[in-house]
Amino acid sequence: MGRVIRAQRKSGGIFKSHTHHNKNPARLRNIDFAEKNGYIRGVVKEIIHDAGRGAPLATVVFRDPYRYKLRKETFIAAEGISTGSFIYCGKKAALNVGNVLPLSQCPEGTIIFNVEEKVGDRGALARTSGNYATVIGHSDDGKTRIRLPSGAKKTVSSKARATVGIASGGGRVDKPFLKAGRKHHAMRAKRNSWPRTRGVAMNPVDHPHGGGNHQHIGHASTMARDAPAGQKAGLIAARRTGLIRGTATVKPDTE
Repeated sequence: MGRVIRAQRKSGGIFKSHTHHNKNPARLRNIDFAEKNGYIRGVVKEIIHDAGRGAPLATVVFRDPYRYKLRKETFIAAEGISTGSFIYCGKKAALNVGNVLPLSQCPEGTIIFNVEEKVGDRGALARTSGNYATVIGHSDDGKTRIRLPSGAKKTVSSKARATVGIASGGGRVDKPFLKAGRKHHAMRAKRNSWPRTRGVAMNPVDHPHGGGNHQHIGHASTMARDAPAGQKAGLIAARRTGLIRGTATVKPDTE
């Protein structure tokens, strides 16, 4: 009988993400009449840093269309916007960097980020610093095809909104951490997922890959989807393993 392995301890939700220092959820405006039919103008008041997030956030102030008050929203900042910039949200907004438009108003090839997966979810796709999605094409049945940062293609509703441009903070991963202390502080803001000891460096009691006179697994690293929790380590339910050989053939879009 071995020990309770790391995957069993950490997958149960006791290691939560560290959100205490987060400023605000970065989301688009709640969809309303102004955005569905015309546009609404906001002004960028400040660019702020959010703990555990690579991309800077922009605090954008809008006038409430129904009450005499200001509404403060927190957007993911687009590359190129600054304090004092105007941001236009809505169907009739111009196709400029930082503006929020429905995908139906974005022509093919438009670079976008913070894209809604479902209409009104206020942004779910391509939100990391320096990332963007690309509009591939529109179909007649109210759907739009986009290419995600991973290279995958996805079909979403043409009424889903997105911000024009790329998320700011790009090039963040180009600079090496250089020392463990910097990595420690960076990960401390995110969650308890670092440092991560390799299974082969452990003893047999601690991990299925542990033990042996050289650091090796000693058996295939693929593992069944329904394996017991204490055995479930490695490549779980892998369809294929190994290096991807040759060149990828990209199927042309039929739309």
